Amino acid sequence: MDNRALIKAFRLTAQLLELHDENAFKIRAYEGTATALEQLEFPVAEVERPGLPDRTGLSKTQAAKVAELLDTGTFKELQELLDKTPPGVVELLNIKGIGPKKVRALWREAGIESPEQLREAAEAGQVAKLKGFGAKTQESLLAALAFTDQSAGKLLFSQAEQLAGDLAERLRQLPGVSEVAPTGEVRRALEIVETIELLVASSNPGPIHALLNAAPGLRHDALRSGPFAWRGTVADSGVSVAVRVVAADEFVNQLFVSTGNEAHLAAVLPKAGPGQPASLRQWAKRERFASEEALYEKAGLQYVVPELREGLGEIELAAEHKIPELLQDSDLLGSLHNHSTYSDGSHSLRQMATFLRDAGYEYLGICDHSQAAHYANGLGPERVRQQQREIDELNQELAPFRIFKGIEADILGDGSLDYDEALRDSFDFIVASIHSNLKMDEQRATERLLAAIANPHTTMLGHPTGRLLLRRAGYPIDFKKVIDACAEHQVIIEINANPWRLDLDWRWVRYAISQGVQLSINPDAHHTDGYADMRYGVLAGRKGMLTKAMTFNTKSVDEAAAYFAARKAKYKN
Repeated sequence: MDNRALIKAFRLTAQLLELHDENAFKIRAYEGTATALEQLEFPVAEVERPGLPDRTGLSKTQAAKVAELLDTGTFKELQELLDKTPPGVVELLNIKGIGPKKVRALWREAGIESPEQLREAAEAGQVAKLKGFGAKTQESLLAALAFTDQSAGKLLFSQAEQLAGDLAERLRQLPGVSEVAPTGEVRRALEIVETIELLVASSNPGPIHALLNAAPGLRHDALRSGPFAWRGTVADSGVSVAVRVVAADEFVNQLFVSTGNEAHLAAVLPKAGPGQPASLRQWAKRERFASEEALYEKAGLQYVVPELREGLGEIELAAEHKIPELLQDSDLLGSLHNHSTYSDGSHSLRQMATFLRDAGYEYLGICDHSQAAHYANGLGPERVRQQQREIDELNQELAPFRIFKGIEADILGDGSLDYDEALRDSFDFIVASIHSNLKMDEQRATERLLAAIANPHTTMLGHPTGRLLLRRAGYPIDFKKVIDACAEHQVIIEINANPWRLDLDWRWVRYAISQGVQLSINPDAHHTDGYADMRYGVLAGRKGMLTKAMTFNTKSVDEAAAYFAARKAKYKN
C-alpha cells in the first residue's frame, strides 16, 4: 500500500464520519492525518512499525491506525464505518459536487442509496425539492453522474502505463517468453486509456494464461479469451486488459499492427507504386520485418514514432519526410509553474530549488498561488515580498542555478489579473490561470481568457480549460480564438504536465505551433515528486509534433532571463 492509498483511506474515514454526523474534532483528526501523510517524502510502508510515530510525526494512536492499515488493508474505525454504510452511499461520496452532508440528506431524507437511485430521483425532479438542493444543484448532479458514467472503465495514461509495466515485468519472468511490450493506447501515450494491451512473444501460452488468471486484481473474461489471447478487466477500475501471444518471428509485425489506430493503418500511401501495398497494414500482411523502421522504409515513409500514429496527417508528412525532430525529455533545461509551502505545496522553496538543481536543471520558476486563491493559501502582498527576498538570497547561494520570481495569478471573473499593477511588475513572469467560477459557457470562458491574454503582464496561459481528466470536463473554449490571441500578444501556452490535466490538449498543439505560439512543459509541481510529471507533458507535446525550438523551457537560464526581461521592458515602455 503506497502513500496515496493511505491518504485516500484516511480522507474516506473523515468523509464517513461527517456522513454519520460524528463530532467535528474526530473528523479534523483524520483529515489532519491525511494532510500529514501528504507532506512525507518517503514510502511509509517501508518504515518499521514501531518507528512510525517518530518518522511520520503522527500521534501513537494515528500511527497505530496507519500500521493496521498497512498490515491488513483497513483499520477498525474505517471498517466499522464501512460496515454500517451501504456500499452505494459510499459511491455517492465520489460524485463531484456533493459532500458528505448532502449525501447524508439524500440518504436519510430521500432514501437514495446508490448513484443509480440518485439519477432516477434527479431525472424525476425529486432532488430539487429537497431542502438545500434546488434545480441548479439537481442539474449539476445529473451532469456529474453523466461524466462519472463516461469515465467508467478508463484510466489516466500514467495509471495505465504503470499497470502495463507491472504486468509486462511479471510476464518477462516466465520461461519461454522472449519479448513483451505494451501496445495500443498505452504505447501511443493517449491521455485516457480504455484498454491495456500487451504483446508477448512465446511458443507456449499456457504459463501466460496461468499467471494472468492468478494475478490479484484481474478478472478473466473466458468468453472473450482464446488459446493465444487473454482478455479481462482490472477489478477496481473496470479498465479492459488484452494480452496476445504470438510467435517470436511475428512479434515486430504484430506490435506494429496493434499500435497504430485504424486511420493510421488503413491510410492510403501517397507514393504506393503499381502492384505495391496501398496501406501500412497491407505491408505488414505481405512480409515480415525485423523492425518497425524497416517497415516504414519499405513503404517509402519516414519513421513515425508510436505517439503520432493517430491518423491525423502523419502519413502524408512522412511521405514527404517532413515530420520534425520531436521534443525529448533531455531537451528541458528548466521547470516553470511550481508551488512551494508559501501556498499549497508540500516542500519549501529551498527544497524545490535544490532538488531541481541536483536533477541537472538550470532554473526553477516558482509560481505559488495569488491572493484570490484563498483556499490554496494564496500569497498576499507582504508574503509575496517575503518570498522574493528569500529568492534573492537563494539565488546568490545557488548560482548559477536560478529561481525566477513568478506567480500563478488568478484570472478574475472579469478577465483581469489578481494584484495591482505595481505588485505584478515585481515578478519575472506571470502564469495566468482560472480557478474559480468554472461553470461558464464557451463565449463567457473565451472572453475571460482573451481579456487575460491581452493583459501585458500575462507571460503564460496556465491550463487553458481547467479540466481534470476523468474528474471534471473543464469549461468549453474557442481554442482557435484563444491560440490566435496568444500569438498576437506573444503569450506562451503551458502544457500542464500533471497527468490529471495535460492541458493544453495535444490535439491543439500543432495549431498553436502553426501560429507561432511557444509552449512550455509545466509540471505544476506541488511536491518534488511532481517534477517527474514533465515526462507526461513531453509525451503530450510529441503527440502534437512539438519540437525543441517551439518549447520555451528548452531555453538556457540566460536565454529565459533575457526573454523575461525583454518582455517586461516592452510593456513598461
